[in-house]
Amino acid sequence: MRQNDKKEENILTQASILMVAGIITRIIGVLYRSPVTSIIGDEGNGYYSIAVNIYTMILLISSYSIPMAVSKVVSGKLALRQYRDAHKVFRCALLYVLIVGTIGMGVTFFGAQYLIPENQSNAIPVLRILAPAIFISGFLGVFRGYFQAHGSMVPTSASQIIEQIMNAIVSIGAAVLFIRLFAGNDDRKVPVFGAMGSAAGIVAGVITGLVFMLVLYLSNAPYFKKRRMHDTSGVNTPTGSLFLVILLMVTPVILSTFVYNISTVINQTVFIDVMDFRGMDSRQAASLYGVFSGKFWVLVNVPVALANSMSTAMIPAVSGNYTLGNYKKCGEKVKEAIHFTMMISIPAAVGLCVLACPGMQVLFPQRATIRIAINILRAGCICVVFYSLSTVSNGVLQGIGKVNIPLRNAAFSLLLQVILLAALLYFTGLDLYALVAATCFYSFMMCLLNSFSVRKFLKYRQEIRKTFLIPAVSALVMGAFCYLFYQGLYQISYLAFADLLPLRLIILVCMMLAVAFAVIVYFVVEVKLGGVSEEELRNFPKGGSLVGLARRFGLL
Repeated sequence: MRQNDKKEENILTQASILMVAGIITRIIGVLYRSPVTSIIGDEGNGYYSIAVNIYTMILLISSYSIPMAVSKVVSGKLALRQYRDAHKVFRCALLYVLIVGTIGMGVTFFGAQYLIPENQSNAIPVLRILAPAIFISGFLGVFRGYFQAHGSMVPTSASQIIEQIMNAIVSIGAAVLFIRLFAGNDDRKVPVFGAMGSAAGIVAGVITGLVFMLVLYLSNAPYFKKRRMHDTSGVNTPTGSLFLVILLMVTPVILSTFVYNISTVINQTVFIDVMDFRGMDSRQAASLYGVFSGKFWVLVNVPVALANSMSTAMIPAVSGNYTLGNYKKCGEKVKEAIHFTMMISIPAAVGLCVLACPGMQVLFPQRATIRIAINILRAGCICVVFYSLSTVSNGVLQGIGKVNIPLRNAAFSLLLQVILLAALLYFTGLDLYALVAATCFYSFMMCLLNSFSVRKFLKYRQEIRKTFLIPAVSALVMGAFCYLFYQGLYQISYLAFADLLPLRLIILVCMMLAVAFAVIVYFVVEVKLGGVSEEELRNFPKGGSLVGLARRFGLL
């Protein structure tokens, strides 16, 4: 944290820190959702997802974009060495989330019955459980954004991991406890109270994350105070003016992020309403939607979270360079970020497709829905690439102050998506496949429109060969070898250990070995085709070791 101010931020290093945290938190998220799904079932997952989607929308309005906004405004002040103003922005942001978070919590708790679809009233108590998390999340976001603006992603990363661990522990424990205390032997109550217990995990996680960040801030308070005392900029902007800056910055970012993510709630509402119109039982509709949100979306979000890490890490550097008028350097940072993101997201999408079957068998083995879960993951894995690219381009546009552009792009994409989804659900029998198709279409449109906007405002021309073509070819080669390796290893292992070990354990071990093999194949092909240079490799975590390995095997 206490680094030389003149030292330039290394986006890949900071993004890698967030990505490692993102991988860990998403793995924890996937792993704990598996036992939770076994406890509360697909129906309980449906109620949980319906409530969480509404909660997320209110969180988006109240505080979700606070880290990004605080990071952008504070990093701009730090670039100009206006340390007093930077801290004032921090205090204004705390006041902002106090007001907005209180309103958001009240609306969520007292208005739950109006926010949840009428035919899914079992999700109402689940949403009320989540209300306190809306208030607390705002403060957590301000602290994270403040540290990010200082060029350190470690506090955010550590707090995310701690938050997710507590979330996992409490979600599983509270789901079991609530069912035993309140559901008894009534099978109809098990999904409801189980979902409520699982939602309690989110609240516990947010509280834990805030306590951690507060302790970290207090330990660094003397350092921040010293910087303010040595502020020689001569700038001392009135608090009211800075609060207005926060308001004007946060509001468009919130609206943009809100529209960008509200597609989930709209998809949910359209799907449930159309299924009800077609005569499907509400419990069956909740179960079906639970497959999409609790299985497909959980797995897709793992690699997309890595792109979000890149976007978060990139904003301070892009904003700082743009503020100083260094547009060439700004463009270089954007190119670096997009290249790195595609190197991760393209093979991730191929990997999800190739290993969809063993992945679902290990994580979500519910027999009634496993086949459709596998199929929709294979059909929709491409949206990983689109969402990843659109997330990074969103961060670029917000970092250069064009916060209204992502809002406009998201609104237009959302309109087209709603029309497509409604048409597919009303006039075809695609059901969940219609949701997947609409999700892919929306992410593609956002990706396309944002890319046009970045090119327009930064005069940025995207490089194609190293960023897209080589990773795509490398990922396809990887996918073919990964599939053959897994199938061969599974057949041998099944014949040798079927009578000794559980089938899920055999599948898990074979899948993990196949993933490790796939990473090696992808690295070899990517480097051999010239998709990443030695200099770029050195910027990766353990870059020196990667270069050494590449040279040892004649790849460089």
